[in-house]
Amino acid sequence: MAIRTEPITINLGPQHPSTHGVFRLRVKFDGELVLDIEPVFGYLHRGTEKLAEERTYVQIVTLTDRLDYVSSMTNNLAYVSAVEKLAGIPVPERAKYLRVICSELQRIASHMIATGFLLQELGAFATPLMYAFRERERILDLFEMLCGARVTLSYMRPGGVTQDAPREFWPALDILMRDMPMYIDELDQLISGNEIVLARTQNAGIIRPEAAINGSLSGPILRASGVKWDLRKANPYEVYDRMEFDVPIGSRGDTYDRYYIRILEMRESVKIIKQCIQQIPEGPTRTPGPFFIRPPVGDAYASVEAPKGELGFYLVSDGGISPYRCKIRAPSLINLSLLREMLVGWKMADMIIIFGSTDIVLGEVDR
Repeated sequence: MAIRTEPITINLGPQHPSTHGVFRLRVKFDGELVLDIEPVFGYLHRGTEKLAEERTYVQIVTLTDRLDYVSSMTNNLAYVSAVEKLAGIPVPERAKYLRVICSELQRIASHMIATGFLLQELGAFATPLMYAFRERERILDLFEMLCGARVTLSYMRPGGVTQDAPREFWPALDILMRDMPMYIDELDQLISGNEIVLARTQNAGIIRPEAAINGSLSGPILRASGVKWDLRKANPYEVYDRMEFDVPIGSRGDTYDRYYIRILEMRESVKIIKQCIQQIPEGPTRTPGPFFIRPPVGDAYASVEAPKGELGFYLVSDGGISPYRCKIRAPSLINLSLLREMLVGWKMADMIIIFGSTDIVLGEVDR
């Protein structure tokens, strides 16, 4: 006999473990079934773009650390690339290689977090997450060698990086690159064929390729839907045009594909870092410049393939020591635009996992 139910609206968050930060979802349920959702942003808003108008071009680097705070290196790179384009600052070859090494290490660290927490939301309490944190810690050790910090790094500067890598960095990086494929294999074997993981993630929260393109999605979410778009290939920056690597894509666009694309991308990142180690030349790591950068009047946009998608900075200069305007294209915000399409029709337990597969960080959603 069918049981008559009444729709009910429930607030999830802004303080809820499954919301990946201070994010609120108003969800209308009929029993366990999701009828509608309304995302509510703004609880972590810190006025980053407005603050940038009051700081010098170098001081803004520290603001970018706090956007996607598990991917500071790529945040730094996107911003300094925009300043270099605006002010016409050249970058030494050695600095370009160091930036690519840091970006790919950061991609692995970010994907480790995404993978570990997805399994946490599936109910695999702690073990996969601790495995992922173990590997991430070794990457943070390398970042500490480079700049003395582990999370909010501020390592990059317009015209290069703050300092060259110390001698002990290179053998440590070699050892990590030797070990990392084994770590990725371990996670892959632990998760990818797991019966529960397959049952809960395959064909769940599907995003069709047409919808992903129309929604301006980017990063692993877009590629999981079968769209082969990666800025490192489509519009190469730094030294990516000298690297040989593949762009993995999915076939269904479901939660499983979004998970598995990140596993494959970690393997490609290891390939890129190994090539950088072989190719990096000796030389300076930063172009000397004035203490206060005064770009000519004009505007510039630069973007990078961050772990969560296309991260871009649009800067407008009036000739002063601070940008007249700073606008950030944050992939976490844009990748949420199809959240309703992903969640409606699924049950509450599925909703948490589908939402987790988007891998958002609220620091860059609420800029």
